[in-house]
Amino acid sequence: MDLSDARRLAGELSDLLAHANQRLEEGRKISPAVSLVTDHLECELTEVVSVSETFPRWEHANLQQGVDAYLAERSPGAEWTGLTVPDHGHFDYITMLTMAARGWERFEPGAVDYATASTGPAQTMEVVARGLVRTHSPGGEPVVLGVRASEEHGPPECRIELLAVSREAAREVRDEVTRLMRLHDVFRGQVLSFVWTEHRHNDLVGFLPRPSMTADEVILPPGVLRGVERHVIEVGELAARLREHGQHLKRGLLLHGPPGSGKTHTVRYLMGRMTGCTVIVLTGTALQRVEEAAGLARRLQPALVVLEDVDLVAMDRSYTPDGNPLLFMLLDAMDGIGADADVAFVLTTNRADVLEHALADRPGRIDLAVEIPKPDADGREALLRLYTRGLRLTAPLAPIVARTEGATASFFKELVRRAVTRAILADDAGALTDEHLTGALDEMLGERQALTRALLGSGGGEDGTEPVGDDGYARYGPEPAARRAVRHVPPPSQIGAHGTSFVIYGEADD
Repeated sequence: MDLSDARRLAGELSDLLAHANQRLEEGRKISPAVSLVTDHLECELTEVVSVSETFPRWEHANLQQGVDAYLAERSPGAEWTGLTVPDHGHFDYITMLTMAARGWERFEPGAVDYATASTGPAQTMEVVARGLVRTHSPGGEPVVLGVRASEEHGPPECRIELLAVSREAAREVRDEVTRLMRLHDVFRGQVLSFVWTEHRHNDLVGFLPRPSMTADEVILPPGVLRGVERHVIEVGELAARLREHGQHLKRGLLLHGPPGSGKTHTVRYLMGRMTGCTVIVLTGTALQRVEEAAGLARRLQPALVVLEDVDLVAMDRSYTPDGNPLLFMLLDAMDGIGADADVAFVLTTNRADVLEHALADRPGRIDLAVEIPKPDADGREALLRLYTRGLRLTAPLAPIVARTEGATASFFKELVRRAVTRAILADDAGALTDEHLTGALDEMLGERQALTRALLGSGGGEDGTEPVGDDGYARYGPEPAARRAVRHVPPPSQIGAHGTSFVIYGEADD
């Protein structure tokens, strides 16, 4: 074949391919998924603009609330349509429609994908996980609204996408849906906690039941609870009048004291009293979400943010030996929320000493520090009467009170449970006698119960040490021996590289 023949053949093949492609284009049907959008918008797909906004996955119920409220007002009879999008759920809607229009993928209208989202401690609602609905903007222009949630192992987020000819129309719908989300916010007035999941760590918000407690169930030294109420509750009750007088509303309270003394109990009382207040609880690794919590608190004010066991954050030196970014982030989040916000921060700690320097370097975060000590004799008797409420108590309490110096509320709660258990096993559940209480107390003060007492916050004196006998087990009360072993648990900085603890023996006076 000479060169001229080759050129003629190449031209004929090129014409054939062009003709075949033209016939294929003429015979190709318009994708029903594309028609769903373009018929409503009355334009070609190339003219469609997309405006979107992404939210954390835990906002999915709020997004659905906002969309539902918008459709109820603008398009009461609108129906959702799904798309069959196997293995392409990570694409946005305009990309999927473009792929369908070019014949690269076949997306068909289908069933809507739904999911379930929590709206309270025991309430849920159905939310659209993937779907499109035709509606109109506030100005009357046609708009297609789409909702997508991330895949099971994808980023923990949900998304609204607006398809329209006019970008302004799409923005109007997005902004109105966002406004309605905040108006119908399912978090408002709830008790919330950032919770851990296997795939999303502490990125999700869970609902907790609101505690129901009365003041007589909080056993504290005289005047302590009243001071806490005045600082946290009454400032919120007087919010409007304080603003009129130019006073700030943001306040911080530090509850400090030994484990088991009643700090968490006091916090639960505040949560129960402030019924119209949104409460956000952070503890453990969830403390790293303090910035999100502060943002939620400002949005949902009046709000109470509870940061439990902050000393664990303060003692963390895993980032740098010169500072603690997590603690500083916590304090900065408290400072950045704004003085005009009706938000109270309540921090609890067993080790106020590890926080003192950081708080002193950043004044204004904490307005009031309140010590919650272990109960005195009157407090111990009050705790016994509280936990035996509803029982027929025939035992004298004075001997029990005398033997439990240094014991905590947790100790007494467990003591009463064990005493009631003894009464039931003895077929004598009609009354709680001295035999039941004394027997349970003897068991808890026994020489082999040192660890149990420590776990209940009742092990040892003011310095955290506890006397033990020659056999290595702790003992309460005086010991005649002039020399005894003293167990000492060092601070984290003195614990060995592999978490080794130490037992130190020394002299002690009688």
